[in-house]
Amino acid sequence: MKPEDKIAFLNTYYHNLTEPETIGIIKRAIENNIQIHHTSINAAKVVAMQQDNQLLASVNDSDIINIDGQAVVWAARFLNKPVKQRVAGIDLMSSLVDMAGQNGFTIYLLGAKEEVVSKLAAQYRDKYGVQIISGYRNGYFTQYEEATVFSDISARRPDMLFVAISSPKKENLLYTYKKELKSVNLIMGVGGSFDVLAGYTQRAPVWMQKSGLEWFFRFIQEPGRMWKRYLVGNSRFMYLLIKEKLMKVKTGMHA
Repeated sequence: MKPEDKIAFLNTYYHNLTEPETIGIIKRAIENNIQIHHTSINAAKVVAMQQDNQLLASVNDSDIINIDGQAVVWAARFLNKPVKQRVAGIDLMSSLVDMAGQNGFTIYLLGAKEEVVSKLAAQYRDKYGVQIISGYRNGYFTQYEEATVFSDISARRPDMLFVAISSPKKENLLYTYKKELKSVNLIMGVGGSFDVLAGYTQRAPVWMQKSGLEWFFRFIQEPGRMWKRYLVGNSRFMYLLIKEKLMKVKTGMHA
């Protein structure tokens, strides 16, 4: 990656990469046995990072930070920052698994409920062959079991590790155990992707994704759980954005 690909944004960063560029970097890393810690940012995560120093460190220390959230794409452009493309984590994961199948790479699936992750592993075995799955495990384990879980993953030496656990736990787990996972070339958090890919949860229609309404689709599916996150989170994100824009205007006036 070139230095100019990393763009400062509201106390964090993102890399100005397309999905094919991201896949190319990861493929070369696997071929050269280099570890890539991938993460992504959306509006909710940017807001959470303002007060969660561990999450902030986890994201900012990553090797690749993609924009996964149309609101961040619009916000970055509002601040006159370059953005090539939104790289949705679920789409990137699907492309990476396909790339793994084509190149003989292996993957490990960590997260979601047992019936979800086992079904997804079976789907990938059926599509790409049994050799693609290095292993899988559900996401329900205690803090005292963490070291054992990640030690087992490291011993299996998968080329890619996908972690489907909610934020900020997945970011902080990967940040904490990154060194223990040095035998794994890609470590990547994918949120609720397993549930969607295994067919347990419906994803927003493409038109809603492109219109920046994917959050609203999630809200109407789980209003009791999501109302506070989106009402408070989106308002806070707008506040941070306007504050940053006014600071840029003020700085420009005094330059």
